[in-house]
Order: sequence, then structure tokens, then C-alpha cells
Amino acid sequence: MTHTFDFDTVVDRTKSSSLKWDRYRGRDIIPLWVADMDFPAPPPVVEALHERISHGVFGYTLAPDELVEEVCAYHLREYRWEISPEWLVWLPGLVTGINVACRAVGADGDDVVTFTPVYPPFLTSPPLCNRGVVKVPLHLSRGRWGWEPAELERSITPRTTHLLLCSPHNPVGRVWTREELLQLGDLAQRHNLVVCSDEIHAGLILDENKEHIPFATLSPELARRTITLQAPSKTFNVPGLGCSFAVISDPSLRRRFLSAMGKIVPHVNTLGYTAALASYRHGKEWQRALLEYLKGNRDLVEGEVATMPGLEVTHVEATYLAWIDTRSAGIKNPGRFFEEAGVGLSDGAEFDSPGFVRLNFGCSRVLLKEALRRMRAALG
Repeated sequence: MTHTFDFDTVVDRTKSSSLKWDRYRGRDIIPLWVADMDFPAPPPVVEALHERISHGVFGYTLAPDELVEEVCAYHLREYRWEISPEWLVWLPGLVTGINVACRAVGADGDDVVTFTPVYPPFLTSPPLCNRGVVKVPLHLSRGRWGWEPAELERSITPRTTHLLLCSPHNPVGRVWTREELLQLGDLAQRHNLVVCSDEIHAGLILDENKEHIPFATLSPELARRTITLQAPSKTFNVPGLGCSFAVISDPSLRRRFLSAMGKIVPHVNTLGYTAALASYRHGKEWQRALLEYLKGNRDLVEGEVATMPGLEVTHVEATYLAWIDTRSAGIKNPGRFFEEAGVGLSDGAEFDSPGFVRLNFGCSRVLLKEALRRMRAALG
């Protein structure tokens, strides 16, 4: 039986203590900044939460055996990746995982290399863990973002112990190819780097001719030096329920990760486990419908922004985030400029790329059309 899912109806989030919407409380600004979508979670997730709540007891909760089994089955089904249950380490959030990985690898004063622009915690986590950040810029070539191999090679020093990879990439929306990932794998092996791969957007591939390749599946040797971070939060829009996990096949690296967690990482949210299980087990049909809707929104954004004076946008292969270059428009502070026009975007400076903005198109189309209309009007 095929279901029809409604992504067009605008859900009022203004009275739900929403981080996304409360930023502009009382102001006529459409929030398209932080990466959560305005859509209700998949119906099976909502049903599973109601059933769990009816139990009435919310004590400390372990990862249910069926969730562990479902996570392993999901990754085998989606990515041909055979995960053993003992490889899983449960976390209350992906950003927690990035910080723990930085603490688990190397020593104080060592360096972490990453590509910019990038999700801000990639830049803020290493210093919090007494690690340096080596930033390698992504370059635009023939309409696609990518790194320059020689530039990356030059950035590696004897103090570099760790590569932080965002795959698919937030904010530029790239799905890295097998060739690109193997290039990174070769570098990691030659320089003895641990790779921490944030793959939280893996379920949001928009181009049918692209596929997500988990870094750890490239070879058994690379798997042993990889920490993969995953969660159902982006794909199934349950970020407020706090359930993520790391996949670490190497026992020694896993012990270091668990040791770095110490006693400071809190338990996973009880309802987060429930939502994760329902998402992975019953969310596929909803996910397919979501991707079709997001493709429509992506195409709308790319078509509209391409004709706005002074703006350029690259093709979004994955995620629901568009990376927009405003530099030719001569706008001094693009984040503030568009806020004043009634559209709340993420300013590129937070991603180490001033002059850009990130637009979240995970919302109803009517809201997106109005936001794009306001942007065009502001540019004259």
C-alpha cells in the first residue's frame, strides 16, 4: 500500500520552543538557517513514540537489541556495509561524537585537518580538545567543489594525526566520489591519520546518479583507521530526540574513543532510541517521498538564485542546504542583509567563508517561494 505524505502544509512551530523559529520570535523573518526541517517526522516514528510514552516509565535506557540489529541491517541494505554490533558506540549527538573523536586521537598540541567551508563544529571542536585546526580550502572547478590534492598534501605535518571529513559535505552539498575518497584513503595511510567521517546526511542524496559511499567500506585497512558518525536525525527529521552513534571497527581505536567519553557524555534519550528504531525499520517510504519533495525545492532554489543579481549557487547533490555566493553583489554582511529583508540564513563566516550564505530548503514550498521572493526584492 502506497501512502501519500503531505510536505506542503505549513506546521506552526512558533509555540514549540523551536531553536530555528525562536531566533526571530516576534519578527517577520522566515527562518531558513539551522539544519532542521519543518516537516513532521514519519508517521511510524510518531506512532512508535506514542506507544512508548503510553508505557509511562522513562528510566535510564540501553540501546534495544532490535535497534542494534536494525542499524546493522539498514547499513547492509543501503550501503552494502556489514557492521558488527560491537562496533557501535551510542552518543547523544553527532557534535558530541566530533569532540570525543578529537580527544581520542593524538595528544595535546596535535593537528586536525579539515576542508573549508565546513559545518562550524569541525572548526570549534579541535581547539576545545587542545588540538590545532589545519584548514584546507575547497575550490570551485567547473561548477563543483573539491580539494586540490597537492594543497592537501602540503598541509600535513608530523603533528597531524586526524582528518575530519564531512560526507556528504555540509554546506557545499557534494557527494564525494569513490576516486576522491580513495585519494583521501591513500593520504591517510601514508601519513598514519585517523579519519573521522561525519555521514549524518548520507540518507539525503538528491541526485539519482550519485551514491553515498561510507569511508570505512573502501578497504579493511581504511576501516581500521576510521570513526564513522551517523544518526537518523537529518534524514528522518528527529534531531531534538538526541540519538546518534559511532561505528568503529578497530578494537583499540574504539577503546580510545570510549575512554575519551569518560563519565562526561550523557545517556542517549530514551525516546531517541524509539525514534531511531522506527526510522530505520519503517521510514523508507517516507524518505523516498521526502527526497522527491526536496529535489523540487532544490531545483526551485537553484533556478531562482541563478537569476538573482550578484548571487551564484552551485548544484546541491545531497542535503537540503544550498550554498550561495553573494560576493559579486557587493553585500558587506550578507547574513544581516537578508535578515533585514525578512529571510534568516546562516552566514558563511561561521563556516570560514565570509561572503556566502547557507539556505535550508527543508520547508514547505509556499514558505520557500516567499523567502526567495523577499531575497530577490532586496537585491533590487
